[in-house]
Amino acid sequence: MPRNVPLRKSLLARLLVTSMLIAVCSIVATAWLAVQTTTRAIQQEQGQILSDDAMIHDTLTGYAAGHKAWAGVQPTIDRLARATGRRVALTDQDRHVLADSAPKGPELPPRAFAVIDALRTDTPLQGQSGTQPVSRIDPRAVGPYRLPAAEHALLTQFAGKVLTCLRDEGWVGKVADSPSGRPTVQVSRDGQTKLDEYAYDDCGLAGLSRPTATEQRALSGLDTLVNACLARQGSTVAGYVTLSSDFTWGKGFKEPSDYQVLQDCIDASRREQLRTFVAPAAQLFVSDTGAGAGRPRFDLSRANTTRIAGVTGLVLLLTVTVTALIATRLVRPLRALTDAAQEPIERHTRVPVTTSDETGFLAAAFNDLSERRERTETQRKAMVSDIAHELRTPLTNIRGWLEVAKDGIVVPDQRLLSSLHDEALLLQHIIDDLQDLASADAGTLRLHPEPVRLGDLLQQVTDANRAHAQVAGVTIVGSVEGDPQLSADPVRLRQALGNLVSNALRHTPAGGSVSLHAYRTGEMVTIDVTDTGSGIAPEDLANIFDRFWRVEKSRSRRTGGSGLGLAIVRQLAQAHGGTVTARSVPGKSTVFTLRLPSHPVMEAADGAAGGPASAGRVPGDAAVPRRRFGRDHSRDRHGGH
Repeated sequence: MPRNVPLRKSLLARLLVTSMLIAVCSIVATAWLAVQTTTRAIQQEQGQILSDDAMIHDTLTGYAAGHKAWAGVQPTIDRLARATGRRVALTDQDRHVLADSAPKGPELPPRAFAVIDALRTDTPLQGQSGTQPVSRIDPRAVGPYRLPAAEHALLTQFAGKVLTCLRDEGWVGKVADSPSGRPTVQVSRDGQTKLDEYAYDDCGLAGLSRPTATEQRALSGLDTLVNACLARQGSTVAGYVTLSSDFTWGKGFKEPSDYQVLQDCIDASRREQLRTFVAPAAQLFVSDTGAGAGRPRFDLSRANTTRIAGVTGLVLLLTVTVTALIATRLVRPLRALTDAAQEPIERHTRVPVTTSDETGFLAAAFNDLSERRERTETQRKAMVSDIAHELRTPLTNIRGWLEVAKDGIVVPDQRLLSSLHDEALLLQHIIDDLQDLASADAGTLRLHPEPVRLGDLLQQVTDANRAHAQVAGVTIVGSVEGDPQLSADPVRLRQALGNLVSNALRHTPAGGSVSLHAYRTGEMVTIDVTDTGSGIAPEDLANIFDRFWRVEKSRSRRTGGSGLGLAIVRQLAQAHGGTVTARSVPGKSTVFTLRLPSHPVMEAADGAAGGPASAGRVPGDAAVPRRRFGRDHSRDRHGGH
């Protein structure tokens, strides 16, 4: 499995995307909730402010319509300030304060909020039907039209009789007083509010609408004012206008422009008639620094609180759900790895690889580790068996000859002692090779690098193995391109080349040849050891550098040595910072290639002086003493178990 994870499959990318999605959902939900809540709150606040402003304006306009002056308005101002939490102030047209809910507060704003004038309201509060224009006089400004108690009582009694009559006709309603104290009958039937002609005449509604004496006097005065205004305007109907109790005229006009002239005169005359009965116009100031300025403008409503709690709970539930799903998916393979790691070591448990992210790579690495551990365990058991087998043969020979000599069956002569000495040397060589491998594995293999001329080195190796080659009927030659040099441990390097040459001689039949060829390739020095022997099968090439491994399964020393020679060559090459490889054509030839850097970084160069790897070693060809005693255990075609 490749080590690089595609970004789209990376566990880190998935975690980041999941976190971003959760964060985005939370942000969007929070933003939406904040916008909705704020919008609703602002709308509520704006509606409340508009409602408060309208209420303040209407209350003070009503006060002006019912009072001749502003002298007693301060309690009303204080009540409005407490109800709305705002500062309310009234001034005359010259900005002299008439009443203020915060007498010690800051200065008033530069501009008034509105003008309180019962005779010129800002909002039309009374409309007229047909072509009649709308009057801007507050209907609560009644002045001389207010009924005295006696007239109010008579009209109220009469209105009760009218209502009783209408109820007999199936109408439902009530009696209500207008601002002037005149009672009116308000009825409805089946959604209809307009009385038919019969009910209107038969129940006496016409009589209820007739002006009282008080109203008639006021209307007469108004007629005089209106006709005088029309005369000033040059109207042809001046002196003929008579107004009813609802301030509509009784004559028609032919010219449309006369309508507006007449209405203007009516409004002007009504204002003139009412001016002494209402408070003068005043400026209204409303601000947020009044008696209730310290309290918040609005409180979070229960609906908004419920909405916030609901959205928060939804986001929390979504976050927990997504996190639980992702965490479960991520933890499942980790739990499988944990369970597999806790299995007994001899089972070498594998885990399924279900993903292609870092977790999948971890599972694959765990499986590879289990496989390598199983293979190492198998190799360890095989190595113990191989070592026991390699040591058993010479020890058996030594023990057997010593026992027969002890029993007097054989007389210890020079030949027997020489044979026992060879077996002891063989044991020593096996133990030395094992010690070299152990030192290399432990990182304590001591090297002594120095400048080496490859021409001289190859000459020493060929000379050391020439006698063996002549006995086997094999030709051995060495050649060098140019004069390549390198920094290496000459003793260890001769040991490695000696093992390769001995291995080649053992597997090359009589009449064949073994050649050593050295040359430089860039920053590397290459040494090829080529033979014309039996060759190696392709499926065996991967194992030839393993310890105690042989192509021949019989373990006969006639066809193979201890199986450690090539393993030592690989360790020595790696200690010099190089490599050793092999290629072969079965039945024709085999080439071992040793590549070393010109100036390698020596492994274990700083090892303990006098370590076990260097004990008992002296400069010289390592292959010579091994040939002297007739047993070169390093001459194995394959050096693994």
